[in-house]
Amino acid sequence: MDIAIDPLSPVPIYQQIRDRVVEQIAVGRLSRGDALLSVRALATAFGINPATVAKAYEALRAEGFVGANAKSGTFVAGDRDTLRVDADQTAEWRARLTTLLAEGRAKGISPADLTRACSDAIKAFDADPAVVKE
Repeated sequence: MDIAIDPLSPVPIYQQIRDRVVEQIAVGRLSRGDALLSVRALATAFGINPATVAKAYEALRAEGFVGANAKSGTFVAGDRDTLRVDADQTAEWRARLTTLLAEGRAKGISPADLTRACSDAIKAFDADPAVVKE
């Protein structure tokens, strides 16, 4: 698992970890069954509190992206080819997307630029995982 976080970002570190794992799943760099670093190992790698990593992993678990057990540790429970969402999850996702797009529009980003950004992001999910930027 190759992820980067920015300790100076206004986005909480646990959220950055969660987001980077989801992005790795979206582009195909992480697949169902792949092991994630242990809470302790990831915390040590980033020099952060293990509770921060645990919070990120718990968010991923609650969303169905990862699973955990004593034998295997934390692993990818589903990926873009195996996860399926129900109507409630779809509605929640659409609400988050709407809010994110509203933030962009409220900051003056044009509808054309928002559309272009969305299109570019979607294309990146299906690009060769070996060449997708972090």
